Amino acid sequence: MSAPLLMPAELPPRIFLLSPANCGGKRAELLLGGRGKFALAYELQDGGTITLGEAFSFMSGLYFRGKLTYARRFACPPTGVAGIHIITTNRGLLSPDTPVTTDDLREFATGEIQPLEPRYRNPLLRDLRAIESSRDSAQPDIVLLGSIATAKYVDVLLEVIGERLLFPSEFVGRGDMSRGAMLLRATRAGAELDYTPIATAVRRGRRPTKLQPSSAETSNADDTTTPTAAASIDD
Repeated sequence: MSAPLLMPAELPPRIFLLSPANCGGKRAELLLGGRGKFALAYELQDGGTITLGEAFSFMSGLYFRGKLTYARRFACPPTGVAGIHIITTNRGLLSPDTPVTTDDLREFATGEIQPLEPRYRNPLLRDLRAIESSRDSAQPDIVLLGSIATAKYVDVLLEVIGERLLFPSEFVGRGDMSRGAMLLRATRAGAELDYTPIATAVRRGRRPTKLQPSSAETSNADDTTTPTAAASIDD
């Protein structure tokens, strides 16, 4: 008699918050400067739009692409709440599917991510409180995919979310490229990372063994022909 098939466990309610890409870096200028000879740049020219997820994935490279791919795989939001929210410098939380123009992205570059900066803090608090008030009775985990080593995200998020704010414990001590590669590999394997509460976590640690990205992970889907396709920023 054959053993019964094991059904996959249901994912717990879970929302992801993604830190943003650097809209003032070299790859941002390549996208926004009007001289880019690749698909995303052409779409932005003459007032066109691309999605925020596409823009940040190009600007940050492997790290943001890993975060977004992973979040799309494992988000399991309660009714009435989106599963993925991107933190911005001046517009609070936005969906990765939000259409953005060159002007929108340049405006992000003028903002400063500091816990006491009103242009950053007030919209973020507004949207966090809206999430808390709009969900049904299920209380989701909220996972930050971004830096916890400084106060720039954590201080504002903890004010609203408290001990329900989690992060991948494997992030500690890793650089952006290593984190991005790890997230993509976890997605392919269908194996979610372990999370720990930020409020009680050790936020800095000894650097673990370096995780080298594969050639598939470092290739960008936008085919820019630039030599820095895998570049990312500390976000």
